[in-house]
Amino acid sequence: MSTTVSALDAARAELQSFGERLIGPSDAPYDEARTLFNAMVDKRPAVIARCETADDVAAVIRFAREQDVPLAVHGGGHNWGGLGSADDGVVIDLSPMKAVVVDSGSRTVRVGGGCVWGEVDAATQPHNLAVPTGIISTTGVGGLTLGGGHGYLTRRHGLTIDNLLSAQMVLADGSKVTASADENPDLFWAIRGGGGNFGVVTEFTFQAHPLETIVGGPTFWALEDSDELLALYREWLPSAPRNVSGFFNWHTIPPAEPFPEELHMRLVCGIVWCIDASDEDADKAMAPFLSAVEPLMHGVGRMPIAALNSAFDGLYHPGDQWYARADFVREVPDEAMARNREWNAKMPTFKSGSHLYPIDGAVHDVAPEDTAFSFRDATWSQVFIGVDGDPAQADALKEWAVGYWEALHPFAAGGAYVNFLMDEGQARVKATYGPNHARLSRVKAAYDPENVFRVNQNILPAA
Repeated sequence: MSTTVSALDAARAELQSFGERLIGPSDAPYDEARTLFNAMVDKRPAVIARCETADDVAAVIRFAREQDVPLAVHGGGHNWGGLGSADDGVVIDLSPMKAVVVDSGSRTVRVGGGCVWGEVDAATQPHNLAVPTGIISTTGVGGLTLGGGHGYLTRRHGLTIDNLLSAQMVLADGSKVTASADENPDLFWAIRGGGGNFGVVTEFTFQAHPLETIVGGPTFWALEDSDELLALYREWLPSAPRNVSGFFNWHTIPPAEPFPEELHMRLVCGIVWCIDASDEDADKAMAPFLSAVEPLMHGVGRMPIAALNSAFDGLYHPGDQWYARADFVREVPDEAMARNREWNAKMPTFKSGSHLYPIDGAVHDVAPEDTAFSFRDATWSQVFIGVDGDPAQADALKEWAVGYWEALHPFAAGGAYVNFLMDEGQARVKATYGPNHARLSRVKAAYDPENVFRVNQNILPAA
């Protein structure tokens, strides 16, 4: 407690301009401000500093270095491992930095470092534009982008980082720089997949794409049909047109609307579609699956991409217990299909499940060495998620996610999407970046030699 009190007293003395934007354990907003998306992680920082400007960020970085305490960066706060906070440390809370500016002429979007993707969708949709995001609109722009960013529009428009034009950053020494293809290109290379290892991004500039509506939503089949449908999916997806996408998943039908009551708590497999095409062409794309096996539910319709991005927000909200494992996948052999079905038959809770996200198409147009995101030859990014609102389920969630991952890992490509990693150690971080890890370590040494930004999936500075 003495460390916490002394750090907070020092912060109030040095960061006087923050006023009530500086939050400590004795302040009324503290418990809400420190709460993370994953309730399995409970951290108590010494100081939470809500930053409104890049100068604010620089001041907090200097303070944390002077105090020699851990420094964490909180954007959307969606990270499953709780890496947006640090016990007895200082948290840079970017949530006040919410500006979103759309230039419809150049189809570019400037986004503040504290935004979540729903706020970006709300700004771009009136212009019939979209930036490739993930699948949950409450996800932070910063965390998703810096880890790579895959989601519904990935096959057609690439990863989120493939649509990043520049970033305004504050470095470990407090200096403010632009990272782009023309300015600090080595830093720009590193932040496109290298996570928050290199500085704090206070503003992103993205390339947006014309998009009015899509045909999207879930189709669910009985879990027993999983092998037949996945066999079809593994052949269909790589040859499908890039404007056609859908992630394969295993879940339990939630006991709530809009799902039919007779399907509540039914174990299922499914595809969540996102098709940028006419209704007729979308029907043709889905037809092989609908004719192969009669679905239990076909909840597909025309909608704005923002509606699909937010469709699962209510199911996956802050405050649940989360434990996850993940891998990149190139192929899905028959034995892997059987193991997926077997492990999902013993799903511990109705919010748990597994997803196979497509990362082919436009992702493969970029060479593995062109950005820090190195698994450009993977076909899918698979995640195994144990989720429930009851803390008593925490051990069961972890055991299932880890056991499922261990059963499927022999068929994996090697590393995993960095945004899906928990606290899994340096070996997993190195595997995730593969041959790009050595260069990332050199860039880290150039921009953060003292490893100030270490509350993350950490890349150690080269000696």
